[in-house]
Amino acid sequence: MNTFNGILLDKTDAGFSATLSGIEEWRLPAEGDVTVAIEYSTINYKDGLAIANKSPVVRKWPMIAGIDGAGIVEASTDPQWKPGDKVILNGYGVGETHWGCLAQKARLKGDWLVSLPAEFTTSQAMAIGTAGYTSMLAVIALARHGVTPDQGEILVTGASGGVGSVAIALLSARGYNVVAATGRLYETDYLKSLGATAVMDRNELSQPGKPLQRERWAGVVDSVGSHTLANAIAQCKYNATVAACGLAQGMDLSTSVAAFILRGVTLAGIDSVYASKPRRLEAWNHLARELDKAKLDQITTVIKLSEAIARAPDILAGKLRGRFVVDVNA
Repeated sequence: MNTFNGILLDKTDAGFSATLSGIEEWRLPAEGDVTVAIEYSTINYKDGLAIANKSPVVRKWPMIAGIDGAGIVEASTDPQWKPGDKVILNGYGVGETHWGCLAQKARLKGDWLVSLPAEFTTSQAMAIGTAGYTSMLAVIALARHGVTPDQGEILVTGASGGVGSVAIALLSARGYNVVAATGRLYETDYLKSLGATAVMDRNELSQPGKPLQRERWAGVVDSVGSHTLANAIAQCKYNATVAACGLAQGMDLSTSVAAFILRGVTLAGIDSVYASKPRRLEAWNHLARELDKAKLDQITTVIKLSEAIARAPDILAGKLRGRFVVDVNA
């Protein structure tokens, strides 16, 4: 009987468990129409929550973790894909309601997949992962709302994490003046090497503040939420845009309408999980053209599948720099 290794999450009367397990192939989800031999996955914040059982991310049990995957099609009944195609999976509830990609195999729906750009290896695609793809959607949103490099500083919160690190690299490549907010000021050299022109302590943003403050930001990429997002909005210039894509500090947002109606600030929500296929392709095409691979290498650490469970609490505690790619076959 064929088996594959994967990070299996389960919750029973005996409690929660997260184990590296050998899993029989016949257990792969019947509703998928493409079987992918996964080469690399990654650990995102949502994966950390699921593996550490810190939030109700998983809604079906048992579950294989992993909201991202990149690999090679083994079998397909979807005419879009054939054996040998290299593909990427981001989101669509995978790792939450459908078995995920922190495993050597995954059975997925063909409509969820995009082709691996020729510019990237499967490892590089997972160094980008949902975090980097979300960053690209946020940068596109700023441009779509008319934020240009000549308008002033762009704030990136959660700068040392995956979303923040890739956002800095992308924004600097487009000529924006990026200020990185982080709780790890010892990472200043790292953040400047990615393209940040200045680094600030996140504590300047993380406490409750006034609904209108001194104008500073022409745009914001925020992966933190809560008071940090509220203060970023309050510090925006006239006609600024804030791309909100995360909740590392919290899901709450205590603010007022003042910045929106007095300064014309736009709050643009970034959904990477169920973004349309055209938007996904747009993001990956931009990433292929714009992301500096040398900077991507700086952001990336590769670990083994057997290390993924131990690393999950670290991403929740903000201890991980950049992106952690998981070699599922190592």
